Amino acid sequence: MFIDQAEIQVQSGKGGDGAVHFRREKFVPRGGPDGGDGGRGGDVVLEAVSTLNTLYAVQQKRRYRAPDGSNGAKQNMTGRSAEDLCIPLPQGTLIYDAETSELLGDLVEPGQRLVVARGGRGGRGNARFVSSTRQTPRIAEKGEPGQARRLRLELKLIADVGIIGVPNAGKSTFLAAVTNARPKIAAYPFTTLEPNLGVASLDDDLTLVLADIPGLIEGAHQGVGLGHDFLRHIQRTRVLIHLLDGLSTDPIADFAQINTELALFDPDLARKPQVVAFNKMDLPEVQEKWPAVEAELKKRIRAERDRLQADPEPFAISAVTGLQVRPLLFRAAQLLQEAPMPQPAPELPVYRVETDPKAFTIAREPGGWRVSGQAIERAASMTYWEHYQSIRRFQRILETLGIDRALRQAGVQEGDTVFIGDHELEWQD
Repeated sequence: MFIDQAEIQVQSGKGGDGAVHFRREKFVPRGGPDGGDGGRGGDVVLEAVSTLNTLYAVQQKRRYRAPDGSNGAKQNMTGRSAEDLCIPLPQGTLIYDAETSELLGDLVEPGQRLVVARGGRGGRGNARFVSSTRQTPRIAEKGEPGQARRLRLELKLIADVGIIGVPNAGKSTFLAAVTNARPKIAAYPFTTLEPNLGVASLDDDLTLVLADIPGLIEGAHQGVGLGHDFLRHIQRTRVLIHLLDGLSTDPIADFAQINTELALFDPDLARKPQVVAFNKMDLPEVQEKWPAVEAELKKRIRAERDRLQADPEPFAISAVTGLQVRPLLFRAAQLLQEAPMPQPAPELPVYRVETDPKAFTIAREPGGWRVSGQAIERAASMTYWEHYQSIRRFQRILETLGIDRALRQAGVQEGDTVFIGDHELEWQD
């Protein structure tokens, strides 16, 4: 099965917990607090690499979790920050938020990176809570939780030249003949179920990256025969080599059908420069058909020159014997030089959810009240509930955010249960 989309779950690392500790040494009776901070959790980073051309690896592993930061320790020792988790992806991968369908980034250049989940910061140790009125604080923070994201990945291969045509037109044979690619080749339709990339070297200074796009059939723009999966790869190419099957009963109809499918899927595809090549000229019956096909092709291209950006001089080639293959590639390279250059890849920011972290909601539910909100749930998860001073600090956070007042207005009563994240608290006036 051809795979060029994947959905993955990523989780950044939790920050390390801050330590509650007091210095205890001989002859130092009041050493004071010396609990260190926790280390930062690891980020989840997506990176484009040139060695991949499918999303097969991430399709097999759907869940990714970055490591957590280490806890703080005595003597003001800060915990070690965790390594980032880097997920390699092929060039041309689009990253979407699976829940909102927002486009987060487009990995185009090798080495381009996108941080999709930022690791939690380390919790502060009790040495950070010393004040003039609080000499022995039994307060510290647990590490900030990591971020969870559900992402949808979509691949559009990046190649200079796309090789298109109906199934069994000889695209894979052509790619194998001009590059070091080794695509699967057989004499039946849909042998190729995923695009193949190859590099053709024309001389010391001129190379072409070619993509063998699986065969398109009628209705491809509607997804017939995995048409959407195949057509999206053509969108990134700048020039097309349109191979016609010399053994087809009607090569001219095939030519018209493929261009119609391109235009229906994306009008810009039909405006890409094309070099048309009539393949399988090593066969006598194909040689006999060529003069009539050549005349009809030239006539059709000239009649629809405004709509079709096809080169007016079609080639007659044999991918098997190499007949006219190099002149065809040089013509494609010439059209590539004349085609507009793609826009440079932008710098990708850290992906952040644009919401007010202090916002919260209160809902009545069986057994108590549910308080939801980014800031308050994070504060609850970072609180040491075994230390009274930490609990008092959390109560002050409730008052600062206005949650205390909102719960009273909603009708909370003495002894009611209040749920915040994974924590159950008993309300006391």
